[in-house]
Amino acid sequence: MSSVKVWDPFVRLFHWGLAASFAVAWITADDWDTLHHWAGYAAAALIGLRLVWGLIGPRYARFTQFIKSPAATIGYLSDIIRGRERRYIGHNPAGAAMVMVLIVAMLGCAFTGWLYTTDAFWGSDWVEETHETLANGLLILVLVHIGGVLLASLRHHENLVRAMITGKKRRALSDDIG
Repeated sequence: MSSVKVWDPFVRLFHWGLAASFAVAWITADDWDTLHHWAGYAAAALIGLRLVWGLIGPRYARFTQFIKSPAATIGYLSDIIRGRERRYIGHNPAGAAMVMVLIVAMLGCAFTGWLYTTDAFWGSDWVEETHETLANGLLILVLVHIGGVLLASLRHHENLVRAMITGKKRRALSDDIG
């Protein structure tokens, strides 16, 4: 079956770079401060670049292409429960919502991590607790994200992990949403 290029190189590098920076930050949280800080800075820089790319990048990278209304997202989640969700060539509404939640949570985590390194907030319990809560929440969100990718891959007979590596997905069929 023929394929179509969906994820451009920047989106793919952003995705895997953000995953790697979060993993490094998570693993080094208590032991290697310098590496932990640099992983957080990398995550923040990647998010900043992705926000710009979401405005000027190619079709499937643009936020206007994949962000849907809350009603559309809830409707899509309802369709998932009923087993009748349609296949999207780009992000489906649930995936798009997850992208935005992950971006906001990662920015919050990076910001509170940076705050904790400043003289004004060094040793601040509320900053440290907020940072740790966001980091733990991110881990849960990542696990939900992986579950959603696996579910969509099974339901639509498409390896979405491979698509995020190659950038290609199966061409749209008549009932798919491009």
